[in-house]
Amino acid sequence: MQTNLAEPRHDWTLSQVEALFDLPFMELVFQAATVHRAWFDPSEVQLSQLLSVKTGGCAENCGYCSQSAHFKTGLKAEKLLDAEVVIAKAREARDGGAQRFCMGAAWRELKDRDLPKLAAMIGGVKALGLETCATLGMLTPKQAKELKDAGLDYYNHNLDTGPEYYGEVVTTRTYQERLDTLAYVRDAGMSTCCGGIVGMGETRRDRAGLLRQLATLPSHPDSLPINGLVPVSGTPLGDKVLKEGQIDSLEFVRTVAVARIVCPKSMVRLSAGRDAMSRELQTLCFLAGANSIFVGGKLLTTPLPGQDEDSALFQDLDLRPMGVKAAAPEAVAAE
Repeated sequence: MQTNLAEPRHDWTLSQVEALFDLPFMELVFQAATVHRAWFDPSEVQLSQLLSVKTGGCAENCGYCSQSAHFKTGLKAEKLLDAEVVIAKAREARDGGAQRFCMGAAWRELKDRDLPKLAAMIGGVKALGLETCATLGMLTPKQAKELKDAGLDYYNHNLDTGPEYYGEVVTTRTYQERLDTLAYVRDAGMSTCCGGIVGMGETRRDRAGLLRQLATLPSHPDSLPINGLVPVSGTPLGDKVLKEGQIDSLEFVRTVAVARIVCPKSMVRLSAGRDAMSRELQTLCFLAGANSIFVGGKLLTTPLPGQDEDSALFQDLDLRPMGVKAAAPEAVAAE
């Protein structure tokens, strides 16, 4: 299949996305890298940091999540953090090199009573010069507008997986409810952050279904996180993966590459699971079109590589944070 590098398409069929997955590996990565270079500088990677502002006790039964109240994972539920604490964490993240700060709360949906405290967080983080993002569960149209007015740039609401496998992942929230929240976010004028999780026992067709769903939204996600499942003991899907094994590494790279092709202007982010990825696997993902990562050593409740590891990887791959100018080459004296 030849890839059109013109404006992004919104008419992908499932069979077309499956055909991309089925390309020879080298050809798929080449096509993805070509698309990447048409829209981005391949030497730049956006650095984001995510803080859990309300941990545990979630009413949802997402089968992968350590924060669900339905499963015994040893995680203690906590209250919503004070705005001052969150802003201080955001300042640390900025000073450590993060360009975008995301705030996540383990809720099924946002409650109006929490909006004032969240607005204070968002405004304070925005004042630090950081891009702001939040993931707070389902929203109403009015709540989406209020978050936008508070200064929120992005709202994250993942589809998790393709529509056919969705019922194996969660039953307390419908696929359509997720799509509705994304519509409210777009209507409010915020950018969308929407992706999914791979390695939950789904098939390649399910992964194609997820990416086809994202690529046929009215507007492609501005940010598209690809999470590799971090299996947590005590969760149904975590226990399944711990027993049966995790997704093949090259299949993960294929997923990143197809995401880049079908959503060419999206920031494709390596999210959960990066701590378990080798340097070589991460390199292949960057080559296949990933251009954003989470940093900071922790992603909500799961680990990430430390700053020293990321800095060493960036140096070895000649990568730099997005928007940072490349160092001028040293002059070479004539012999």
